Amino acid sequence: MAHTDVPEVLHSLKDVRFPAGKDQLVEAARRAGASEEVVKALRAVPQEEYTSPQDVARSVHTDPDSDLGHTAAQRAEQAREGGKQGMSQHLRDVPRTPIQEELDEG
Repeated sequence: MAHTDVPEVLHSLKDVRFPAGKDQLVEAARRAGASEEVVKALRAVPQEEYTSPQDVARSVHTDPDSDLGHTAAQRAEQAREGGKQGMSQHLRDVPRTPIQEELDEG
């Protein structure tokens, strides 16, 4: 199954005036010529009013490897810790490793 990514979803919503509901997002993506994967991802978001593209990005299911460059260990930590229901895994907070903390202090 193919996945979409956050930049692709956000690009398809560039002409949306927020706040916008789910149906408006889906229709805007279709008018923008978005791929079927983007349209499917938007149809799967919760039925609520979104105040910004970032709200949509937090709710849409996307490929977790698509945009933030998290390591496999960070993605595994996200999966274990969970997050806000409906929030894509790649948007959840990732704890810093002790090595990252030590490098930042140095």
